[in-house]
Amino acid sequence: LDLNMVTERKVEDNHRQDSADLLIFIMLLTLTILTIWLFKHRRFRFLHETGLAMIYGVLVGVVLRYGIHVPRDISNVTLSCHVNASPPTLLVNVSGKFYEYTLKGEISASEISDVQDNEMLRKVTFDPEVFFNILLPPIIFHAGYSLKRRHFFRNMGSILAYAFLGTVISCFIIGLLMYGCVTLMKQVGQLDGDFFFTDCLLFGAIVSATDPVTVLAIFNELQVDVDLYALLFGESVLNDAVAVVLSSSIVSYQPEGDNSHTFEVMAMLKSFGMFLGVFSGSFALGVATGVMTFTKLRDFQLLETALFFLMSWSTFLMAEACGFTGVVAVLFCGITQAHYTFNNLSPESQDRTKQLFELLNFLAENFIFSYMGLALFTFQNHIFNPTFIVGAFLAVFLGRAANIYPLSFLLNLGRRNKISSNFQHMMMFAGLRGAMTFALSIRDTATYARQMMFTTTLLIVFFTVWVCGGGTTQMLSCQHIRVGVDSDADNSGSERRSTKHESAWLFRIWYNFDHNYLKPILTHSGPPLTVTMPACCGPLARCLTSPQAYENECQLKDDDSDLILTDGDISLTYGDITVSTDASGAHISAGPAGTTSAVISADDLDRELTYGDHELVMRGTRLVLPMDDSEPPLADPRHRMRM
Repeated sequence: LDLNMVTERKVEDNHRQDSADLLIFIMLLTLTILTIWLFKHRRFRFLHETGLAMIYGVLVGVVLRYGIHVPRDISNVTLSCHVNASPPTLLVNVSGKFYEYTLKGEISASEISDVQDNEMLRKVTFDPEVFFNILLPPIIFHAGYSLKRRHFFRNMGSILAYAFLGTVISCFIIGLLMYGCVTLMKQVGQLDGDFFFTDCLLFGAIVSATDPVTVLAIFNELQVDVDLYALLFGESVLNDAVAVVLSSSIVSYQPEGDNSHTFEVMAMLKSFGMFLGVFSGSFALGVATGVMTFTKLRDFQLLETALFFLMSWSTFLMAEACGFTGVVAVLFCGITQAHYTFNNLSPESQDRTKQLFELLNFLAENFIFSYMGLALFTFQNHIFNPTFIVGAFLAVFLGRAANIYPLSFLLNLGRRNKISSNFQHMMMFAGLRGAMTFALSIRDTATYARQMMFTTTLLIVFFTVWVCGGGTTQMLSCQHIRVGVDSDADNSGSERRSTKHESAWLFRIWYNFDHNYLKPILTHSGPPLTVTMPACCGPLARCLTSPQAYENECQLKDDDSDLILTDGDISLTYGDITVSTDASGAHISAGPAGTTSAVISADDLDRELTYGDHELVMRGTRLVLPMDDSEPPLADPRHRMRM
């Protein structure tokens, strides 16, 4: 009876302790939100909310580490047992009764008397799988779901180069430099454990994942140039996905033989094949899940939103369960759902899903950064090595430089809209590390090398968020980068023509196919298939076209519509006037009866495309461009067309 009472009391104490631990994080988030409101009210931009959450986490970590001591439990017994390894589960025979004990971790000899304090600190330490399966999915999904596709696709080639080639270059540069640093540490006797070249490459992959959330928030608030914003945001979104797959490929490197750390060509090729296979499989799974997320619950908005939410989250878990990477899958699921499924949702569910994932992204991101500050003092296996830390900071700087500057030079050889030097300096400065870097480093801290990597990664995240993130406004001023740019007005005139030239021909072909065939099949938007498909396919087109598609034929709004304006067979209808373009770029207008025509300049047509209520007709497809009544279509009477 006494034993049962003791057990019940211990369970109740554990429940209270767990509630207090969660309350700590809730209070941290509450305090962060209130301080953010104060900062925004005072227009204080030197510290972003993520950096603020880290500061509060550090303060709480200091209090938990040095300010709170749990009385020693006199019932604890220390026994010596000679075994060759530490089993994860231990069965103990006490007077004929068997008890199961689970391994919690190694404790140094000097900390045996502080077991209760260690237990208290361990309870505020979350399982790394919590970050990957619960906190990361809404952050990654929101990045894809809120992606501004127009500016993303305008710079798609450059973004892919930075995200794929740049991340691989950065990984190997950092890995090689850190291997030299580790070799030097071995020579001078500063290394107390094994640290192999694969560990250095893994560290390079982990710290190559950029997360410039602080910089992007300031960019959005100040309305920085849309191309710079698109380059940074697009790179960070895809870069995280590449870094996750790259790190898993490095971990899977297994050459034949007893020594698993020797170089072998076949093992390297196998890892490279795994990188391509995992990324491609995750991409295909994310797109397929996003396409198949049909909702027929428009009359029940709550159920519709709940189903959309669960299908989105299940994409991440499905990819992880199948051996793929959930980060890649949920990212492209978000992009696909924003492009297709969003059009099938009711207006109420469209607003709800946007607000829901924006809220989850905000809370999860600030929770992770708060936990980073807490982990600096509550994590019990930190290894602070000054030589390794200094070498890592230098390697990260050189790796980022090797990513940005050479690739920008090569990209500018084929770009009409060049990436200017001040943009390159800003991208170099804005290479912050954040949630993804932390999640990758904390996932495995079992070995000496992984513990040193985690400690150093934590310091790198602190420095980049506080110093680089806090200096964003000053860096923008120093580089003379324009702010207060309206992304819609920026697409007028010469900027719109630049967009036409920058749009890749491959994307234009894909856009036409997507707009004329995929969207009518997968959504209720776009032109009916009876209009876009050949006449011989009439029965099939009528079968695949939903009744809503006929109702929405003239109501399609597409953010990517300005990306296809390089074709020659485009006509613009404005009132009773039709303006056509031929392959040479000449613009001819005609009245309803065709009695009068006039030739207008490219600037006039760009002005017509930018302002007013327009319908763009292309190959039987009608697009309605956004209306902006801020200015009249043609202010100069000399450019008025006669009817």
